[in-house]
Amino acid sequence: MDVASINEMAADLLANAASAESGRSSVTVYSRTGARLRQTLTALAAGRVMGEHKSPGDASVLCLQGRILVHAGDAEVELGPGDLVAVPPQRHEVEALEPSVLLLTVALH
Repeated sequence: MDVASINEMAADLLANAASAESGRSSVTVYSRTGARLRQTLTALAAGRVMGEHKSPGDASVLCLQGRILVHAGDAEVELGPGDLVAVPPQRHEVEALEPSVLLLTVALH
């Protein structure tokens, strides 16, 4: 079994996001050929947005650091460290209220 140090990765991603023109940095922490699950660790600088998009399957967002807003249609939810939300199967976006790290988990069909 491979162990991923999420806290170390998060620190590196936050540093990269702070200096990136896009204000974000991410890495896939779990995915393999034929897998039905993908997990991506993403850091966003304060005020940056992961633009509106649709998930390829059932998904959840776990806020690990900072504060984020998840917008989906007319609904909006604010997440802080340790908060988890299931992402509805519709177009959505994520906005960082402060430097933030999130873990996106997607169930692939």
